[in-house]
Amino acid sequence: MSEITTIQIQKSLKRELDSLREYKRETYADVIKKLIERFKEQEESELELSEEALKAIKEAREDVRKGKVYSTEQIKETLGL
Repeated sequence: MSEITTIQIQKSLKRELDSLREYKRETYADVIKKLIERFKEQEESELELSEEALKAIKEAREDVRKGKVYSTEQIKETLGL
């Protein structure tokens, strides 16, 4: 059997967890697990880059390799800052 612990949360957070239950007897542990899974899925989907983004990154790395970059000081001088 897995270990169980108790946590203290604000009543307003408990009400929010209650509102996320799919059925009345769903446990808070189940609600929290679902939230974590959804968060991880969203994080993973945000990490997936489009072909256009991958191409832009590749081009930028190539520019850096070729020295086609400007230092902060050069940019400030150009902008008169």
